[in-house]
Amino acid sequence: MKSLPLDRIRVLDLSRVLAGPLCTMMLADLGAHVIKIERPETGDDTRGWGPPFAPDGQSAYFRSINRNKLSLALDLRDRGEVELTKQLIADADVVIDNFVPGQMARYGIDSGAEMALNTSLVWCSISGFGADSTRPGYDFVVQAEAGWMSITGEIDGAPMKTGVALVDVITGKDAAIAILAALVGRERKTAADRHVHLSLVHSATAALVNVAQNVMVSGTEARRWANAHANLVPYQLFQALDRPMVLAVGSDGQWISAMRALGLDALAEDQTLITNAGRLMHRARVVTAIAERIASEPAEACCRRLDAVGVPCGLVRSVSEALGQVGSSPVTGVAPIANGRVRYPSPRLNEHHKLIREHGWSSFDHLPIPSQGTRD
Repeated sequence: MKSLPLDRIRVLDLSRVLAGPLCTMMLADLGAHVIKIERPETGDDTRGWGPPFAPDGQSAYFRSINRNKLSLALDLRDRGEVELTKQLIADADVVIDNFVPGQMARYGIDSGAEMALNTSLVWCSISGFGADSTRPGYDFVVQAEAGWMSITGEIDGAPMKTGVALVDVITGKDAAIAILAALVGRERKTAADRHVHLSLVHSATAALVNVAQNVMVSGTEARRWANAHANLVPYQLFQALDRPMVLAVGSDGQWISAMRALGLDALAEDQTLITNAGRLMHRARVVTAIAERIASEPAEACCRRLDAVGVPCGLVRSVSEALGQVGSSPVTGVAPIANGRVRYPSPRLNEHHKLIREHGWSSFDHLPIPSQGTRD
């Protein structure tokens, strides 16, 4: 079997909930050996975030971000358990934590001291609002404070969060990228360079991308556009005869092609609409004409004609419909990125305590032949 890119990179996961565990699952999908440290009895908070729960009792939430890991329950208030944690840190390549700043030190684990002993160790700390803030970081709160909710929702409606905990997801992916960058040439880097700090609020603010730049360049506050786009027309939701669909015109060439495909030749030939700037000025007229046309036939028929001329469009699918288009399993979740692999299902709480206590990081050499498993 082809080796994975991060084969035998040792990652100690001291994180919980979503951002940190997503990051370590991504590293595990790429071949890293990940040991997840959990609290005794209750484990990661998300073990109890349900229903739904799988037949074996695991919450769907926990299962979505914890495959390919071993689980060890340790009480970090116990000195002996802390010493075992330090032993694992001493031979790790990466440690990731999302404790409230200062909490690890109170348990007797000092990242600086550990990195001085293990001079190739990469440490990633994730906080809610930065290393100097003890505010707990929850995705919903950060979506509010990072400006996301002020630009999401219906134009005249209440501020709205996204349907996925996207701040946590983006931060987890940012963390994976930062860790991989820190691993490159780590032997030549100082401890400061190898200690990566991320915060939910920074990742969320950076993810505003063009919206943030619009505000900085124009000096005008961003506002909600519902399912339309601030800078492009037409680029929004339309209701077809049978279901909603989206049309996303990203260039003037696509505009001409789209209008001809939809039978709106008059719009294609209107010189006031030939550029996106013109269409922005006449947004209401353009959107009304397209909406009336799309409402007259099924969404799939519209999409077929738009697809045929290379115009981006799509049906608004349910989650079940969307999952049918990609590899997914109720046991192991959505398939990993292309150069990753599912090897083990998410672990039961403390499932590998005996193995890890006896063999430490060599535990992975004593596991059964990797498989996707069906432990329901």
